[in-house]
Amino acid sequence: MLVGLVMAGAACRQDMHDAPRFEPLEESDFFRDKRSARPLLEGTVARGHLRAEEAFYTGKVNNQPVVELPMPLTRDLLERGRERFNIYCSPCHGHTGEGQGMVVRRGFKQAASFHDPRLRGIAIGYFVDVMTNGFGQMPDYRTQVAPRDRWAIAAYIRALQLSRSATVDDVPGEERRKLETGGTPGASTSDEEGSTSHE
Repeated sequence: MLVGLVMAGAACRQDMHDAPRFEPLEESDFFRDKRSARPLLEGTVARGHLRAEEAFYTGKVNNQPVVELPMPLTRDLLERGRERFNIYCSPCHGHTGEGQGMVVRRGFKQAASFHDPRLRGIAIGYFVDVMTNGFGQMPDYRTQVAPRDRWAIAAYIRALQLSRSATVDDVPGEERRKLETGGTPGASTSDEEGSTSHE
């Protein structure tokens, strides 16, 4: 009798790997179309994938590149852009945006120079669009670079472009005076004891 109970219990045992569930593409008699995998309801959006702000996610509005940065331009944003640029863009475009990155110097096709007059005059959203969708030889970076980081990179590209044509008149007053007197911008002169303090 004990042996019979043990055998009956073993026959009813259901391991977790054999749980009552549908395997992928398995037929179901419950639904009319016989599909166990149900199509998404119209308008369903996966969590974290709502792209309500077209300009932010694509760099375009009505298929035209966005002209203005859709967020405040801060030092932190530029620092983030520089960091991401050096990781993802500099291998082809170089650290200064000339288009002479390491892979180009080793035989890869010439990358675009961000100092080309056409790219200097183009709307900032163009760079976000190219990072999102790719262009020519350049693949898309939508999976590697988050949307906010694409804008940060685009802002940093603008900074690189501006730095190329900057003049002494673009330097803030206090920093310009230090340049004119031979001081180091961003650093104060030595005090009486000979120690140097920095701003």
